[in-house]
Amino acid sequence: MAGNVMELADTSFASEVEEGEGMVVVDFWAPWCAPCRMVAPIIESLAEEYEGKVRFAKVNVDEGPSVASRYGIRSIPTIGIFKDGEAVNGVVGAVPKQVLIQAIEEGLSAD
Repeated sequence: MAGNVMELADTSFASEVEEGEGMVVVDFWAPWCAPCRMVAPIIESLAEEYEGKVRFAKVNVDEGPSVASRYGIRSIPTIGIFKDGEAVNGVVGAVPKQVLIQAIEEGLSAD
């Protein structure tokens, strides 16, 4: 996993995402999920491209079930986009990189 993608659990999610400032893209995933493994290199690539503008994190839903439940994550992969602690956008499923870029750009322009 790229060094610019944080791994978060139930205990660290609040301080890094909900109480944080700026934008965080969170990949909700599980190791047994084949589509999640397809999305992982895209997330790592985007983390490099948006370095300094957007933070990236991963939450293993098996290890962070209360976070996944709190945000209604029922299908993985789900990419949640948070700005100043609030969920502002999201994408469900293994989607092309361009779809994620569009969601990130929409999040960056959200007030």
